[in-house]
Amino acid sequence: MHDLSPTQFCAELARLNIQRLSLTWDSETDRLVASHPELQPFADHVAANKTDFDQHEGLFFQVAPDTGVLQCAFVHRTCRGQAAGGLRYWTYDTIDDVIKDGIRLARGMTRKNALAGIWWGGGKGIMVRNTGVENRDRQRVYEEYGAFITSLAGCYVTAEDVGTTVTDMTAVYSQTRFTTCIPAHLGGSGNPSKPTARGVVRGMEAALHHLGMGTLQGKTVAMQGVGNVGRFILADLAERGVSRVIAADVNPDNLARAQALGLNVELETRLCEPGDASILFEDVDVVAPCATGACLNPDTISQIRAPIICGAANNQLEDTDRDGALLQEKGVLFMPDFLVNRMGIVNCADEQYGYVGASGAFEKHLGEDWENGIYRLSLDVLAKADAARQSPAVVARALADERSKMLHPIWGHRGQAIIARLARAGWSR
Repeated sequence: MHDLSPTQFCAELARLNIQRLSLTWDSETDRLVASHPELQPFADHVAANKTDFDQHEGLFFQVAPDTGVLQCAFVHRTCRGQAAGGLRYWTYDTIDDVIKDGIRLARGMTRKNALAGIWWGGGKGIMVRNTGVENRDRQRVYEEYGAFITSLAGCYVTAEDVGTTVTDMTAVYSQTRFTTCIPAHLGGSGNPSKPTARGVVRGMEAALHHLGMGTLQGKTVAMQGVGNVGRFILADLAERGVSRVIAADVNPDNLARAQALGLNVELETRLCEPGDASILFEDVDVVAPCATGACLNPDTISQIRAPIICGAANNQLEDTDRDGALLQEKGVLFMPDFLVNRMGIVNCADEQYGYVGASGAFEKHLGEDWENGIYRLSLDVLAKADAARQSPAVVARALADERSKMLHPIWGHRGQAIIARLARAGWSR
């Protein structure tokens, strides 16, 4: 089934009279177990992907009852607490692509939350845009996802991500309490893009300091993607005196919005075709991947000329070990995404504890006093990478994985217990 298109996958589930499917990790047998025995070969195929599958605790799928959209939730590790991560509404060619993206993103959230010191585990939501009935109601799609999240009993807390808006999160929230990024008028923190941007810029500043290149003043930056996060990064760069930015995007509306900001920076915008990575090859001080993942691979790395890569996109390295080493050999300083793009999820975590105005618990991530703040932790990771002659990606990953196994002081492994109960109760049936 893995090579089926998402639409074909939904049709096959319908043929088998399956509306919900779960794949859950059995630690006693070291096996990913399918909720339906006839789909066990499919589960075995997913677990065989040793590059991306990492004993994920639960993968949940639903063909939405009304809209027919394929809706998914991926839970990686919940030692530190409930799995948390955004909801992506995206188009995929095969069901294998959906699962690969989901498990990579969920594991990335585990690492991001652990490095940020948040008592959450890693999870991710995906809705496949190219599935379901035609002319479906968007609000209903998100309402159905909210009900789907409620059915998972709190093992995963969803939020906003690519393709999803704050308005969409209102629809999710109408059907579940296990969500963040809801609008301010409902008590939420809204769009997390601005905080995310601030953290990425702090990462750029740490990289420049580490290389003895000074500050962002007068520097040049190439940006791949100027969507919600990218535009806030662009504004922050202009405030810090960056002299020139080259921005590429597949969406002309994003480029127009970037130009309309009227920032005090020389801004060149380029409309590009999907898959065009040429913006990464500009001769600039910093390259900022802020679009989709796996953009850094042997083909693109060989053409990179900038000394620093630091962006907001998740899972920028196609293969952490291989591509981290290639960048290191080339002399390019790569700032791991899960190290610098934490502030969106920090904003989400802050949301659940109420508001006190300017929050010291939030701002310390962006300052220079706290040893676990983005700037100081980045410098520490870079120093350790140099000393060990390893790539920053490998050093940051090891630190994140170590922290991710720390038990929540009250609710350690509760996510696993929830998933086990769902399996026993026949959630998929």
